[in-house]
Amino acid sequence: MERKRKGSGGGRDSAPRSSNTRKDKGAPRRSSASSGRGGRGVNAGEVSREVLLNIFSREPKKVFTYRQLHRRLGINNKEGREEVFALLKKMRKSGELVHLQEDAYIFNPDYKGTTEKSYDRGERGSRRDTDRGGFLSRRGGATIVGKVDLANGRHAYVVSEESEQDVRVPVERLRFAMDGDTVRVQLRRSRREGDRPEGEVVEVLKREREEVVGRLEMSKGFGFVVPDMKRMYFDVFVGERGLADAKHGDKVLVKVTEWPEDPQRNPTGEITRVFGPAGEHNAEIHAIMAEFGLPFEFPESVEKEAESIPEGITKEEIAKRRDFRDVTTFTIDPADAKDFDDALSVQQLENGNWEIGVHIADVTHYVRPGSRLEKEAYRRATSVYLVDRTIPMLPERLSNGLCSLRPNEDKLTFSVVFEIDENAKIHDYWIGRTIIHSDRRFAYEEAQQVIETGEGDFSTEILKLNELAKKFKDMRFKNGAVNFETIEVKFKLDENGKPLHLYVKERKDAHKLIEEFMLLANKYVAEHVYKLKKGPKKLTMVYRTHGAPDPEKLMNFSVFARKFGYKVDLEEGKDISKELNKLASQTEGKPEQSVLQNLAIRTMAKAKYSTEAEGHFGLAFAHYSHFTSPIRRYPDMMAHRLIDLYQHKDFTAEKEEFEERSLHSSDMEKRAADAERASIKFKQVEYISGFLGQQFKGIVSGLTEWGMYVEIEENKCEGMVRLADLQDDFYELDAANYRLIGQNNKRIISFGDEVIVEVKAANVLERTIDLELIDVVKK
Repeated sequence: MERKRKGSGGGRDSAPRSSNTRKDKGAPRRSSASSGRGGRGVNAGEVSREVLLNIFSREPKKVFTYRQLHRRLGINNKEGREEVFALLKKMRKSGELVHLQEDAYIFNPDYKGTTEKSYDRGERGSRRDTDRGGFLSRRGGATIVGKVDLANGRHAYVVSEESEQDVRVPVERLRFAMDGDTVRVQLRRSRREGDRPEGEVVEVLKREREEVVGRLEMSKGFGFVVPDMKRMYFDVFVGERGLADAKHGDKVLVKVTEWPEDPQRNPTGEITRVFGPAGEHNAEIHAIMAEFGLPFEFPESVEKEAESIPEGITKEEIAKRRDFRDVTTFTIDPADAKDFDDALSVQQLENGNWEIGVHIADVTHYVRPGSRLEKEAYRRATSVYLVDRTIPMLPERLSNGLCSLRPNEDKLTFSVVFEIDENAKIHDYWIGRTIIHSDRRFAYEEAQQVIETGEGDFSTEILKLNELAKKFKDMRFKNGAVNFETIEVKFKLDENGKPLHLYVKERKDAHKLIEEFMLLANKYVAEHVYKLKKGPKKLTMVYRTHGAPDPEKLMNFSVFARKFGYKVDLEEGKDISKELNKLASQTEGKPEQSVLQNLAIRTMAKAKYSTEAEGHFGLAFAHYSHFTSPIRRYPDMMAHRLIDLYQHKDFTAEKEEFEERSLHSSDMEKRAADAERASIKFKQVEYISGFLGQQFKGIVSGLTEWGMYVEIEENKCEGMVRLADLQDDFYELDAANYRLIGQNNKRIISFGDEVIVEVKAANVLERTIDLELIDVVKK
């Protein structure tokens, strides 16, 4: 049963936000200025803990939201609201109040009273404000085991097979557990029937990581490492002996050596790696690599094993393979690519049909089971593409050498060869090991020029491939594939890593040509293995699966799209793919294209690797695998091995082993994607810092209680306009209708509105962009 998380991410009081945004870090600045509402009201300086405590204690069972408190106190200015927020935060930490959800608090009946406060940054193990008062008493209850999923800096969820719903845990009750840690949680009785279960961590069973990346802030003889990860809720204390010559403001990697029992103290650690001054290019990129646990280099033993592999191809090996060296063959890749893991061969048969070969680097010929190379490839599971570098899955000797299908060299490959007629009907196919000799290496731009002009090297072959690719694409969409184009941001950097130019990668026919034949090969190898054994018990295979969208999410999205003027009928029984494709077509080239398509994608399940043949909704394939990129993806290596196994032996591989490896590969794929996004965000912030004071047109891409996110149309950089900075009125979030409403002037700013913004500030250390709203463009 799939769990539903209400209140995760933006929470119930937030409109949808695009997937590449982060939650705003915290409270607005505290101020002592004052003004009233409806008369004198309460001055900001007069709002105190005692005043708030009096309101809560009078009605101890009543839940109060920020807005209810503002109304009771007569506050209608940003200074007062900031004062209230700061006090509520302190009262939650002290245990006087219980923070229920995004903006809801209730009096804590178990509160024991307060003692002396400590705000001293220099106190060992206590950087943040602490209130040494009573905490909520632990209530005896059942315990469950699950994994921590940090939602934000205030609470986490524990995901467990023992609970139908995820268990909400405030950060002060996490025992310093981090994202992905396995914990034992004691459940607590919910205050109201139907509420999400809550609990507290009573034991951390397994820590996924004991290292934290962040910026060192020094005091006399000691320091605190402030984590880069925005959802982290604690800093790490570092004593004098653990500083490792790091200086104030350096980006560092700190290993936690002591996890305290007292939630008011900070973990203690030792710095193990100094990356350099925060904000400097290499320091930030290395910090991102460390933050996501990406490797900096290959172990020496792995490099030695790679270097020891013979380069030559023996006659005995050639004799085992189908020989394509005399058939026209070429590669089409990015201009800056170094590893070419796929090639296409083309020849016309005597019957008029075309033989198209999809040839993939035969990585598993060189990387043997049980070898150091194999173990390292599995550990990494994927290559990672940051803005300025590639972190490869395999050493360069293999990825750019032995396995790369370079022109004018004999290369070992694993191939899917099709016989296709002029109407793109497939009459036959063959799968097996081959040897090829690439005649030409094309960059995408060169192949595109051939397509557009009809002239150039191998123009007959390229034009035929393009013609067939378009027919395959048309058939996919006719069968229900979803036509969403993801936007990919690229940078041109100088020799110091500074972004000179930012652009959105354009996908033309040459890109789509390669994509269609790779999709075809992946589909056919999956179907081939699935059909090898009749009956319900199938041979083990690693599939790439993509589940159908969640019906509830689809309906919510349908309502949302209607507010933009798009009718998307996603009710049960309707052709969902057709409706989504219609939306993609209608929004193409419009400002809201990126926002709406990102939200539509978020209604769908995440693609993953699995031994279950569950199909691929987005591609409309009943069976699909990853076979075409073994240089950079471990699941492709598994697919190669399984296909070869079934060609030579009549038994099935151990399903549990491959399922475990599939889960690991899915996890590593997500980690790589997160790291790639972090590096892009860093460079976007650095790039936009050169445009301070300049105005741009953008689109409102997210709404929270604290501000609105705006994606700049020209360069896809996203920043925040803080509501506290809007001077014309006090704006409140109308989450149900994805909009902000001015309390007095009734001005409405909606999700998806076009706006004019000015770049106010860019903080590369926080990876944030502050914007000022200049105007809302009337439609």
